[in-house]
Amino acid sequence: MKMLFISDVESPALWDYYRPERVEGVEVIISCGDLRREYLEFLVTMTGKPLLYVPGNHDTRYIKNPPEGCECIDDEVYTVGGVRFAGLGGCKYYNSTDYQYTEKQMEQRVRKLRRKIRKAGGLDVLVTHAAMSGYGDAEDIAHQGFRCFHELVEEYHPSYLVHGHIHRNYGADIPRTMQCGSTTIVNAYERHVLVMEPVQANSQPAVRHGLLRRFAAR
Repeated sequence: MKMLFISDVESPALWDYYRPERVEGVEVIISCGDLRREYLEFLVTMTGKPLLYVPGNHDTRYIKNPPEGCECIDDEVYTVGGVRFAGLGGCKYYNSTDYQYTEKQMEQRVRKLRRKIRKAGGLDVLVTHAAMSGYGDAEDIAHQGFRCFHELVEEYHPSYLVHGHIHRNYGADIPRTMQCGSTTIVNAYERHVLVMEPVQANSQPAVRHGLLRRFAAR
């Protein structure tokens, strides 16, 4: 399965200068937050592909006007093409606006989500807005990662944890990918494509067997 992840900054290549060949073969689009509603609606309309999203801390406008034609997976598990996506939007609490959570509040969300993951039989891709603590996050309170994300990674070993929130232009040393055990941590800033190879020609995508290829978006 070819998956297009987007986050934080609307990509001119996918909006102002959109061309169909730039999303050729993409089967699902996943937003990790902090993107304009109109941008998501444009992509789901132009591509005709399912678009899943979690809200970022700047997406409070989604509360009254969620992006039409898109599927919110915040606190949910959603399956596309046999791949199970679980979503946890928002970031660390730093002021009084929506989509901000203390560590304790996020722990409560993780406990509730765990029940849905068990019902789905596991987890393949964890989609978050904030990073996981110690993996691509920052020191200031607004950009610190959540420690409780480690619980889901250690228990379910998803192939990927894909997040936004940390803009890669914050510093030259911000990595696109990191590794935590068998889970690849991906910063989806602007756009990034991941491809999951099938185990066999007539089987489901290989989400737990290491047969993965990663492609940087062009």
